[in-house]
Order: sequence, then structure tokens, then C-alpha cells
Amino acid sequence: MSLGVLVRLPLEVARAVLRALRGRLGALCWTLAPLSLPLPGWRRVSPPSTAAPAGPRQEQQWDDASPTPTSVNYHFTRQCNYKCGFCFHTAKTSFVLPLEEAKRGLAMLKEAGMEKINFSGGEPFLQDRGEFVGKLVQFCKQELNLPSVSIVSNGSLIRERWFKKYGEYLDILAVSCDSFDEDVNVLIGRGQGKKNHVENLHKLRQWCREYAVAFKINSVINRFNVEEDMNEQIEALNPVRWKVFQCLLIEGENSGEDALREAEKFVISDEEFEQFLDRHKDISCLVPESNQKMRDSYLILDEYMRFLNCRNGRKEPSKSILDVGIEAAIRFSGFDEKMFLKRGGKYVWSKADMKLDW
Repeated sequence: MSLGVLVRLPLEVARAVLRALRGRLGALCWTLAPLSLPLPGWRRVSPPSTAAPAGPRQEQQWDDASPTPTSVNYHFTRQCNYKCGFCFHTAKTSFVLPLEEAKRGLAMLKEAGMEKINFSGGEPFLQDRGEFVGKLVQFCKQELNLPSVSIVSNGSLIRERWFKKYGEYLDILAVSCDSFDEDVNVLIGRGQGKKNHVENLHKLRQWCREYAVAFKINSVINRFNVEEDMNEQIEALNPVRWKVFQCLLIEGENSGEDALREAEKFVISDEEFEQFLDRHKDISCLVPESNQKMRDSYLILDEYMRFLNCRNGRKEPSKSILDVGIEAAIRFSGFDEKMFLKRGGKYVWSKADMKLDW
């Protein structure tokens, strides 16, 4: 139907025709998800109470050109079975996107240049006992053919049957371990009854070896573990990477009046962090990340698929990529692409390219 014919129709008829056309176009764009056309009438995934406020920051673009979402960290859930005192992505909501909408957003990111997806939380294995993240992992590797698919988990809920079903689609499993002293883990909040976090870490290491998944360890260095010597334990576990983070404060998450955590007692100085790194400098897989490197060099998507901007010391959300598309949302992410490359954010991250003895 031509525009001229549409104009001559009675107003109500014209509106009905427009609604029908919009519905057809919407269905087409759903099947061609990577195009991500922001159509009026699509259901918003961000409820009004959590949508980013329209203010001066939203009107300002950080860069003239949008960065490429090469590596994305998708925190699809905030729920967790641990209570780590320094956690800076706390359980403010129980919302999780429907699986098909999450897949649609991931397809959009792939079309925009994503090469690596990292699923995190919260605890990713809480949702449907690991089935939700398993299906996302399979989709990203099998359907999107992403070079790298990884998960960050506390490891407490992972079972061998998950590896049997989804292990072939996973490149890297990163398990959080901040201490090899179980008493310290309990002090931090990384404890779950009688279960031993360190013993479970070794079990997961063995499963990764058996099911050809690269094994990685993430540690947050804080007031309770800064004096610890982890050389022997890390060498025995032999991860492909040992990411060592400096405890970071984020207002509204683990610091401030409206925060669910009080992480101030966990904070260490830059000098103390450097001393810890110096003590472990002979470990070849060590990848240190200070607060300066960490704050702006990660592309973080929250549970509504909104990019989180940490430049002002708190997580300020963009509009959802499902509503406005990748380019419009990523401009407000605060992402420092140069720092991402400088900290070694892009590395050999596909297990097909890793020369590992499985």
C-alpha cells in the first residue's frame, strides 16, 4: 500500500492498517534479530522503575564513535547462594529475561561484533539448576558460532551431569576462589554450610580436564586475604588464567546508604595490592587487575540487557539493547576500549586455539 493511499483513508482505518503493518514488520525483525530495529509498540524489557532516567548524562555521548562489543559480560541474574561481603553486583531483583529474549539480544550482539560472551551473576547456576545458562552456552556456540563462551561461577552448584550435557559448548569456566583457607572463605561470605569451597574447586578442576573445558580462577584481593601466599595452590591447580582483582567499591552495590553490602572493611590500598602481586610474580598465568584497570574496561550487561556505566563510581544503566539496539545503548556504557586492550582483555580465549593437555 502506498503512502498516498494511506493518507486518503479515514483516520481510524489508517491507524488499523498501520498497526497491522507494524505487527508484520515486528515479526520480521524478530526473526532477523541482529538487525534490532527499535519499533514502537514492542514490549519494553526494562520496567519503568528500573529504566535509566533521562538526564544530562543520557544526553551526552562519551565518544563520537560507538565501541565494538568484542567481549561482553552478561549478568543475567543477580540472585546468589553466597553472601560475599565485597560483592559489587548484588541481588537487588530476581528478574531474569525469558530465554528467547535473551537469545535475541545475544544474536544482536553477535551481529554488532561480539566475539566473546561471559555469563555471570549473581550465581549463573541458580537459574533452573544450570539449565538456563547451559542453553545459552549451547546457543552461543552452536547457533552463533562465537569463538569464546565462558562462565564465572562460585562453583558450588555445578554437577558433573552439566558438563556431560553442555561441556562441549563451553570454552572457559572461571571459578571464584579468594582464599585457600576455609576459615577465611567463611569470613568473606563464600561459604555454604558444611561444603568445603576449596575441595569443590579441585573437583571442578578435574571435571574441566575430563570434559575439555579451560579452567580459570578469579580471586578478589581484600583485607582478609591480602597477606596470604597462594603460590603452591595455584601452581597445583594450574589454571589457564588467574585473574587477581583489587577489591572495588561501587556506590549503591557494596557501598553507600542504599547498598546491600558494606565492603569498606574489605578495601586494601594500591600498595598492599602491589605487594600481593609481587609475592606471586612468578606465576605465569597471573593476570592482575587494579581498580583503575577494572572500572571502565568491562562491557557489562545487567539482567535487563542494559549496559552499566561505572564511570561515576556507581552502575548507571543505559536503555536496554532490546529496546534501542546496540549502537544507541553502548554509547552510554562508559566503556574504555583502549583500557580493555591495554589490560589484555583480548587474548587466546577459544579452547580450540589453546594448546592444552586435556
